[in-house]
Amino acid sequence: MAAPIVKRSVKASNFTFLHTLTNFSNLATSAQPESDDPNDTIFVKKSWKESESVTMPMSFMTGSIVGKRFYKKVTTREAEDGNGWSVMLDYRTLKTPSKRSLKCPTLALAKAIAAEWEYQEADGIRPFTMPLMKLSCTALERVPLTRPKIIEHLMKKFPQDLVFCRAPRDNDLTTGVLEHQVEKIDPLLKWVESEFGFKPAVHTSFFGGKQDDGLVSAIESVLKKTDDCELATIDAIASAAHSLVIALGIFRGRLGIEEAIELIRLEEDLQVDRWGLVEGGHDVDAADLRVQIASAVVFLGLTRRV
Repeated sequence: MAAPIVKRSVKASNFTFLHTLTNFSNLATSAQPESDDPNDTIFVKKSWKESESVTMPMSFMTGSIVGKRFYKKVTTREAEDGNGWSVMLDYRTLKTPSKRSLKCPTLALAKAIAAEWEYQEADGIRPFTMPLMKLSCTALERVPLTRPKIIEHLMKKFPQDLVFCRAPRDNDLTTGVLEHQVEKIDPLLKWVESEFGFKPAVHTSFFGGKQDDGLVSAIESVLKKTDDCELATIDAIASAAHSLVIALGIFRGRLGIEEAIELIRLEEDLQVDRWGLVEGGHDVDAADLRVQIASAVVFLGLTRRV
């Protein structure tokens, strides 16, 4: 059922990123340096009055339409200082909202972001179709300046993690949910105990429950050891999933995209099966979640140097 849902949502929003994910999911291991062909070279005319770079306004980070497409060709090249890769829109170097050069750690990521810009249509640039660009800006701009606050926020939400919450048995609206939670989520909790050395506590309160101090410290220690791209990925997944545990499960390779989505949507999918699907609501939410999780996973893979 997932494929038709995604197709309907893609059609409704003119969204092309899922196609981008397909094309670039293996770039982390297969990307090659740029061609030496002179025709591939970018020449910047110093005498031109126009800016020699493209700086994304802050509206890019808020999801607003930025404006009409103003470029014809999208390419990539090694950064001028040799540290990373740049995306070129015609002769302009793409920059972040704070006017820093958007330097990607790998050629694979630069090519994927270039594809997001290539897919933009003439009538307007739609930031919500460029999740890799957004994650790159987050990792480059926000994480270095707010790392302690990001970790503090993640740990503050940790006691209310989705995977710790159990449905009550005496509620007709949640009939069967507890059994599915035990079946699907308990293996992940056992992994947490094995990975970090402390058994997570489960609860039925929406306000969360206290976890062992040792588990809290172990999780926080993992977050503090991440690099900027890794923390940006974990934060993005945790926000979409309402679960730091699921984010860490993906980060550590315990969960795949489909497994994670199944856990996140476990209760909602059971309710859909019982009461029916609301088109334009449940299906769009499912497609949006898939994009958020998949883009974060692909971003993480493309940032890792092979």
